[in-house]
Amino acid sequence: MIFPERFSNLPVATWPRLRALLDVPTNATDVINMTIGEPRHAFPSFVGDVLAANLSSLGQYPNNNGTDDLLSAISGYLNRRYDITVPATEILALNGTREGLYNAAMALCPETKNGQKPVILTPNPFYQVYAVAALSVNADPVYVPATPATGNLPDFAGLPEDILDRTAIAYICSPANPQGAVADRAYWEALIRLAVKHDFQIFADECYAEIYRDTPPVGALQVARDMGADPERVVIFHSLSKRSNMPGLRSGFCAGGPKSIARILALRAYAGAPLPGPLQAVAAATWADDEHVVENRKLYQQKYKIADDTLGHIDGYQSPQAGFFLWLPVDDGEAAAVKLWQQTGVRTLPGAYLSRDVDGFNPGDTFIRVAMVAPTQELQRGLTLIRDCLYG
Repeated sequence: MIFPERFSNLPVATWPRLRALLDVPTNATDVINMTIGEPRHAFPSFVGDVLAANLSSLGQYPNNNGTDDLLSAISGYLNRRYDITVPATEILALNGTREGLYNAAMALCPETKNGQKPVILTPNPFYQVYAVAALSVNADPVYVPATPATGNLPDFAGLPEDILDRTAIAYICSPANPQGAVADRAYWEALIRLAVKHDFQIFADECYAEIYRDTPPVGALQVARDMGADPERVVIFHSLSKRSNMPGLRSGFCAGGPKSIARILALRAYAGAPLPGPLQAVAAATWADDEHVVENRKLYQQKYKIADDTLGHIDGYQSPQAGFFLWLPVDDGEAAAVKLWQQTGVRTLPGAYLSRDVDGFNPGDTFIRVAMVAPTQELQRGLTLIRDCLYG
């Protein structure tokens, strides 16, 4: 058998790699899992009733691009949240945002850029689907460090001109996973101007946009439209997984220019998996409701305070602007994760598992990622154990 070479050098996926690392005995009797970004807050109370009321639609094939009710609810959300008007023709409902982040590259990345192999830019560290999408379309992934020195956001403008001229797509996550950094209006404006100059698209992963301290993060599409940029320049991606504590619903959306959305939809008609009808009804009701989002945000704001009070004295600690991860400095991420597990029963994620080596440097090597998704008492206990074990 002959298999494709483009996936032959993929590192072991994050979670199998972590399980292998922590497959060692622990002295603890109580496990605190702070690895995965799986919210443990309550989802909206109306979900069960909406689901039950729409079960009959399981007898029908679901709408591939989203029901009218769902697209209308998403459009309403974008108008309330970002003060932009986005018609249904510029929105596509997704079966989880990961699907959209992958298929958008499949649908929109050209075979060549300026007569050469295209480049797809990604922050480093990053959500791993960005790199696999690049390989799938036979593009060169270029990993751009997002470190404390760059404000934990990638400095795309600092790349060589020849790389930028080959760039077809730039992925960017704001609020950032894992660092919690937020791209402000000036950052977005500069990136959009760079994209115009070198003619590439921006894929803005904004899945953590509703989890923040006090000031709502500005949106990429919002800034692009304020600037009068080409409608096709930016595609945004959002999810109910974090906003509404429903990662199991697998509901998200992408929005952008009508030509881009039409191309993604055309591919999805062949290769995509639409959200089942009852779940589209739940998603519509959830995107239309903001009250539960406000209450959810208050819980995370309490958690920011707990983290700052517990860990704020640590040299190199950076309090996240948004999102629900801590990106904690250590000497060695893998060694720290193993030590924590063996001595305390706290499970964390080595930062290198979210990053790639570039010229012998991995920007995640000296960090661990800690998910602040547990109830507040469990979170406090876990952070205290981390502090006493690694920084005491």
